[in-house]
Amino acid sequence: MSLYEVIIRDWTTRAPSDVAPLAAGRLEQADVIFLPHLRFEIAPDETRLFDPAILGPAKNASFDPQRGRLGRTTLEGADAERLRALMGRFSDGAMRVVEALCPSYAARIQRGRASFRPAEIAGRASTWRKDDTRLHVDSFPATPSGGQRILRLFTNVNPEGRPRAWRVGDDFEAVARRFAPRLRMPLPGSGRLLALLRMTKSARTPYDALMLQLHDRMKADAEFQSRSPQDAIDFPAGTTWLAFTDQVSHAAMSGQYQLEQTFLLPVDAMNQPERSPLRVLERIKGRRLA
Repeated sequence: MSLYEVIIRDWTTRAPSDVAPLAAGRLEQADVIFLPHLRFEIAPDETRLFDPAILGPAKNASFDPQRGRLGRTTLEGADAERLRALMGRFSDGAMRVVEALCPSYAARIQRGRASFRPAEIAGRASTWRKDDTRLHVDSFPATPSGGQRILRLFTNVNPEGRPRAWRVGDDFEAVARRFAPRLRMPLPGSGRLLALLRMTKSARTPYDALMLQLHDRMKADAEFQSRSPQDAIDFPAGTTWLAFTDQVSHAAMSGQYQLEQTFLLPVDAMNQPERSPLRVLERIKGRRLA
């Protein structure tokens, strides 16, 4: 993994002509694209939203750009509308940035939910499975990806100038092979049953089941967390970055006030599908998984 720095200064301009052909390839080889000058501006009347109390018991506020729906916040009335407008503006900008950096993805990429994360990560009470300060790859229990890639764009909007501290771990295939003996194929039909019981929004494929196990095995393994290859990265306030977080082992160690947008990309829309976690796990297991 390495940081691939790109100079973009606003959320509407096109990527430099020498960048667009390279950015998708760098993402697919598990690099993190770093945009050090891409600051997301917060309007003066939006600063009142920067308070962890707006979350109640939730970890993050969420925004569904397809429905314009705001969730997981205690805000009501004008302040709820203010947060909805902020997150909608961010989500639209994130879409433009990804399309500019990766034009080959533009026709196939799907925009998922956005989140606002005003709570401090360090010291937050959590179960080990939900503890994002532990290295992991992303896999969503209730919303199976079916093998689609999970691309996420983050921007640090901390008003006090504090960085977002990450750890980034080893190559996906190396991690997957380390845990492969402990990854069990699901029972036939179990993925469909979960959907029928409305425990998931769609049928969980064998790939999704294996990725959830990998996520959990990584987080539960203390030796892996402390001794596996990893690097520390601080993302300063006012910067933006993106990565395939189903492939890049990552842990958020500290930081407060962040916006994030999730995208889904079909594997066959990639330039190098063989690098996808789906294809890696299929090679390891010797069978189709989605």
